[in-house]
Amino acid sequence: MEAELRSLNPGPCKSYLVRARGSSEVALIDPAIDFVEGYLNLLDRDSLTLTQVIDTHTHADHISAGPTLLDRTGCEYVMHAAAPAKCVSDRVSDGDELTVAGVRVKILHTPGHTKDGICLLINGLAMTGDTLFLDEGGAGRDDLPGGDPGEHYDSLQRILTLPESTTILPAHDYRNRAPSDLGRQRRLNPHLRPRTKEEFVGYLRGLCLGPAEWMTEVLKANHACSRDPRAVAIPADVNPCEVMGAATEAGATVAPEDLRRRLESGATPALLDVREAFELASDGHLPDIKHIPLGHLDVRLRELENARDRGIVIICRSGVRASAAARLLGQAGFPKVEVLAGGMVRWIKEGNPLDLKLKANR
Repeated sequence: MEAELRSLNPGPCKSYLVRARGSSEVALIDPAIDFVEGYLNLLDRDSLTLTQVIDTHTHADHISAGPTLLDRTGCEYVMHAAAPAKCVSDRVSDGDELTVAGVRVKILHTPGHTKDGICLLINGLAMTGDTLFLDEGGAGRDDLPGGDPGEHYDSLQRILTLPESTTILPAHDYRNRAPSDLGRQRRLNPHLRPRTKEEFVGYLRGLCLGPAEWMTEVLKANHACSRDPRAVAIPADVNPCEVMGAATEAGATVAPEDLRRRLESGATPALLDVREAFELASDGHLPDIKHIPLGHLDVRLRELENARDRGIVIICRSGVRASAAARLLGQAGFPKVEVLAGGMVRWIKEGNPLDLKLKANR
């Protein structure tokens, strides 16, 4: 039967309602405890029966609503066989096919972010949990308990065998990105750049993600099947699960007007643009840049050696990828690294030209 999917939560934690079109039976994917009453009100208002809750993995940034909904509705609570939560009522394995609210769902075991990560494959859709996010977001971080970047690499290779038209629906999105297909992610997502497993592991380690002690406490709460939304003090306005959002910012920022003044006066730092080639072609770029996409930067650092002592300003679309790149360069010993504040979006918005005339060429 044709599947109907609906995104439910406001904010970055994505929960989805799944059902066969027109059916009164529904399943919830990755529901968060903060929205339990909203889920229950929806079920009551639309005369729906919740048959299953599926968590794509043990969450580290919020407490799952699975145990609470299990208690209050009698639904099945579904997770991978490796999930540590003892309240899970239905455990699945790689290759299993389930009927979820009238919809056929295939299970793909995708460890890396956690040992129990799964993707749900539904009629040309892949609900990827934290195994794969959208665009520059990369994917879920692998430095928490149970994380393994080598396993994550293997899981991503499995996802890459899916048709390029497969729509990717992640469990988080922090920047209001629209769902897109796997073909776009091959081009834009730094986690999917062609590289060996060893290069991928080095790329993640080089990002040097920030501390996440509170996330370990959230994992413990979900292991214990907590029903308490206040079991852990969770910081607001953070994007901790996304690798590029969690990457510790390094280097100072430089405002567009200040960089323009420097370039026009002849004080010319090296300009490193870490966007993708198609972004440069469609959106434009500053003159005399060195172009290395973020996903390739870890294996091409030697190309920046000539600029090590002169200083480097890193550019991307909005500043997120540039901050991650700055961290990589800082760890590699580059002494003066800056990020163009607001990236090319701010540069253009403030009326700065793309055909900037440089007083001195490098």
